[in-house]
Amino acid sequence: MRGKVSRKTIFAFIGPAVIGLALVGIAPLAYAIWTSLHFFNLTKLRKVKFIGLDNYGSVLSDPVFWEAMGRTFFLLGTALPLQIAFGLCISLVLHQPGLSLLKSLTRLSLVLPMATTYAVVGLLGQVMFNQKFGVVNQLLGGAGINWIGDPTNAFAMIIFWDVWQWTPFVALVLLAGLTMVPGEVEEAARLETKKKWIVLRHVQLPFLVPGLVAILILRTADTLKLFDMVFTLTRGGPGASTEFISLMIQRVGFRGFDQGLASAQAIILLIITIVLAQVYIRVFYKEV
Repeated sequence: MRGKVSRKTIFAFIGPAVIGLALVGIAPLAYAIWTSLHFFNLTKLRKVKFIGLDNYGSVLSDPVFWEAMGRTFFLLGTALPLQIAFGLCISLVLHQPGLSLLKSLTRLSLVLPMATTYAVVGLLGQVMFNQKFGVVNQLLGGAGINWIGDPTNAFAMIIFWDVWQWTPFVALVLLAGLTMVPGEVEEAARLETKKKWIVLRHVQLPFLVPGLVAILILRTADTLKLFDMVFTLTRGGPGASTEFISLMIQRVGFRGFDQGLASAQAIILLIITIVLAQVYIRVFYKEV
């Protein structure tokens, strides 16, 4: 009797969470997989039919898909190292002893960019970098630089805003890792050598590795699916210069109405994200 009650109690606690996870995560994924295996065009719903892996073959042989993927990885390879570099510098500064009030205010200010939604960041970029009325051009003496209409400038803006928004997250995670370093060990290392990079490499870095892996996984996943900020800022333009893979999926699925092809693209993106996460874990946890 007690065993039955115990099982019911456990289900009562975890059942709603499992059901919610199934409805929010597993069911949409299963539907996306099913859609990717069918010809599924919203304008031809009567012609839905099973076509196997044809959608995946079309995606993998499409040069436009790989161009969008290349732009996405270029963004990832540019923005993520900058976020880690700036975030590490900020965390090391905040980890230094003294100036407690200033550090508390700095920590509070770091939360503001993360609390701003992607869409708002994109709209903020439109206002600030407007060619005629933007505050940036006004500060530059009315330079009239076309930030949004130029492909290189538009790409640079997206990198700038992504770094601005998520460097604080990196800094706070790394700062949490630095607080785990035993104080006596760190102090002894500082007395042993005046070179800060030696202390960082041999004393602090092992405690930063778990946080770095979490940052790499989370920021990689977020960057690969980056949509809101880019859509509100450039809508993938000018031309296709800022059409990242998430915007391409949206264009194919909701402007081209080809849900089957868009689902196949999304599943391939998911697989790439999972593979990268496994690579991060294996590479960076190898020494630990």
